[in-house]
Amino acid sequence: MELMVVIVIIGIMTAMMIPEMTGTFQDALLRSTSRELINVFDLAYSRAVSLNQLRRVRLDENTGRYLVEKQVTENGQENFVPADDVPGSKGEFDSRISVAFHSPDEISSEADASAETPDLGNDGNGVTIAFYPDGTADGGDITLRDRAGFRLLLQINPVTARVHVVELEREGQP
Repeated sequence: MELMVVIVIIGIMTAMMIPEMTGTFQDALLRSTSRELINVFDLAYSRAVSLNQLRRVRLDENTGRYLVEKQVTENGQENFVPADDVPGSKGEFDSRISVAFHSPDEISSEADASAETPDLGNDGNGVTIAFYPDGTADGGDITLRDRAGFRLLLQINPVTARVHVVELEREGQP
């Protein structure tokens, strides 16, 4: 009889804990993705400053892939090629996390609906965020969202090239 009571208590406790643990896993996945993205930005920033060479991070919002690129001059033309000289310069985020980039121009045009400004951060092949040798960067906001509606906002400071993380309110279920 005592054994049955213990098994029932364990069953009740397990039933109460499982819903809490799923939210914890998704939260951990979202935070892990934000740390991964911040590490990529730090890598591009440090390489740009230490090598005195423009670096940029290309994000594909549709596939979740990212790539650090370096500027090279070929035949008098300036182009960007993948910077494969450092581990961690390319990868892919978990497919359960969506990524959305908003350039400073988009942010200001949302505040003032009458302003029409071009999207300078998107060139058709994904969003690019440049990190300059003087320690500055292209500013912007990146929103990471998981399937449960939890969101994190990564704000890139254009003066310091540092990333500030803001936890946003949960969106409704899709």
